Order: sequence, then C-alpha cells, then structure tokens
Amino acid sequence: MSTTRQASERGSRRTTSGRRLVAVTGASGGIGRATAVEFARRGDDVALLARGEEGLDAAAAELRGFGVRVLAVPVDMADERQVFDAVARVEEELGPIDVWVNVAFSSVFSPFDQIRPEEYRRATEVTYLGYVWATMAVLPRMKARGHGTIVHVGSALAYRGIPLQTAYCGAKHATQGFHEALRCELLHDKSPVHVTMVQMPAVNTPQFSWVLSRLPGHPQPVPPIYQPEVAARAVVFAADHPRRREYWVGSSTVLTLMANAVVPGLLDRYLGRTGFDSQQTDELPRDDVANIFTPADGTSGKDFGAHGAFDDRAHSASAQQWVAHRYPQLAAGLGAVATLGAGWAWARRR
Repeated sequence: MSTTRQASERGSRRTTSGRRLVAVTGASGGIGRATAVEFARRGDDVALLARGEEGLDAAAAELRGFGVRVLAVPVDMADERQVFDAVARVEEELGPIDVWVNVAFSSVFSPFDQIRPEEYRRATEVTYLGYVWATMAVLPRMKARGHGTIVHVGSALAYRGIPLQTAYCGAKHATQGFHEALRCELLHDKSPVHVTMVQMPAVNTPQFSWVLSRLPGHPQPVPPIYQPEVAARAVVFAADHPRRREYWVGSSTVLTLMANAVVPGLLDRYLGRTGFDSQQTDELPRDDVANIFTPADGTSGKDFGAHGAFDDRAHSASAQQWVAHRYPQLAAGLGAVATLGAGWAWARRR
C-alpha cells in the first residue's frame, strides 16, 4: 500500500521520518500512560497532558527511552483556557498534532445520594467537558490543515449505566452523544478529519486506588479485567483506522452492549442485585489519596504508572480484540475457503 493511501486511510499524515505527533490526555497513569507508551514504542512523537507532574515526568522519561520527541504539559482538562493554551504550546514546540487522544477522567465511587454537588460537577467537567474542550481546541487546526484524527476513549458504561458510578456513567453517556453528533457533522462536511471512539472493558488501572470513594470496601473493576496495554493497543489501532465510528474492546464489552440493546430492564435488575458487591473488595479503601480536586501523584508524591492493584487477575490479551483487528484478513480467508470448497464440490459433481 502506498504511503499516500496509508495516510488517507489513517486520516492523518506521517512526516518524512515516518513519525506522527500524538497528544494524549490523562497520560500520567492508567490507559493514558499505556497508550502514550504504545505510540512511542512504534516511533511516534508524543505530547503528554495531565495534572500530576510526578506522573508526567516519569512518563516523559519512559518515552524518551524509545528515541522519540516528548513534551510533558501540566494541564487541568476541566479548564478550557488551560486546554486551549496546552494545544497551542504543543504545536508551537513540537509541530502540528496529527492524532489527539482523549483519556483524562475523574469520578466518585459512591451511591448517588452521598455525592456532593461540587464533586459531581467536577467529575463531569473533567470526564465529559475535558473531551469537549480538547476537541474544540484541536479540531479547527486539523480542519485547516486537511488531516487529523481524534480518538475518544470511552467505556461499555457509555451505553450501560451501573450502580455506584452515576457521575462516570453520565459523563460517558454524554461523551457518546457528543461523539456521534460531531461525527455526523464531519461526514456532512466530507471532512478529511476523523473522529472515532473506543469502548473499554474493566481495566487494571490505578483509578481504583485514587478515585474518591465512599464505599465500605476498596473499589475494584468488575471481572473480567484487562491490562491497560490491551486498551492501549486498541487506541493505537483506532488511530490508524479511524473511519470506523467506534471499537469495542473485550468480550465483556461486546456481551454487555448486546444484552443492553435487547434486555436493558433485565440488566437493571441484575446489576441492582450484583453491582454493589462486584465493585468492591473486602479490603478497606484508602483515605489518603483522592484525585478529584488535586492529582493523586501530587498528594502522594509517587508515580502510579499504568497498572493498578489487580495484576494477578488481569488478562494481557483479548481474543475478541485479535479478531476485531483482523476482520478484513479473516473475511478474505473465509472467502477463499468458501471458493475452494465450492470449486471442490463442483469438481466432484463432474
């Protein structure tokens, strides 16, 4: 495939060196951190955006080991002025942004009636409006250049709400609606800029140790749990193939979204019975770190990295992802087998 055609399919250009410039929000930890590493591993230059400077510094040092250009930008994604300034700084210091990845979020693990208004507002502003402000800042620049890709990191909870996560589920539902509406506008304009969304399963990230919690037990992801590198590979694949409206990651995401489309009321009752216990362990939650108003690494003075506390239970690969990333090849293979089978049957009849 020619370089020109590859760039067209990706929706963003590559430089003569083969590198793209990728910006990742929430890059100090979790999925954002793993995604930044995955882009750098394959040779892309990366701008890292997050609040926590300890995590940003550690991420930048890790990425520089791959021999790429790296810029760490401290930014609060809920503050639209900071976001616009961050985009301008990235382009002034590194050049035009080819791929923008929205990951940053904050949340509260709690029954709805125990969440304070300022906490709910803050979680919504980071998790939903942070995506909006970033897209608002970078999209006009991409449209003016005639290329670019925006990837929204979503969740199965963008379609299926669960108890104890009303703020997060509401924000992800809002992001899903924003994504769909924006994509329609870009299609109407026949824009060369693409936007896609990746719906994630339960992922082993530090969020379960740093998100504000009012649960009696330590928060945990609902199994099956995947490592953040699984999520990162999905984001990179989506950035390379942004014409698809969204990607589902993990068999649990596929089954959840399919069931929710068919029997949502049944899922309501099931989650009402199981959703409280399945989201917490018997351990007591930490009360010294909560990242909703201040970055967790700034409070604790440590770099949390990409992985959370559930390495012993997390899967490092997804069979569903392997298949989803190879649809064309598998379809071609099945077509070839079908053709050979039909030819063999015809020959036998003769």
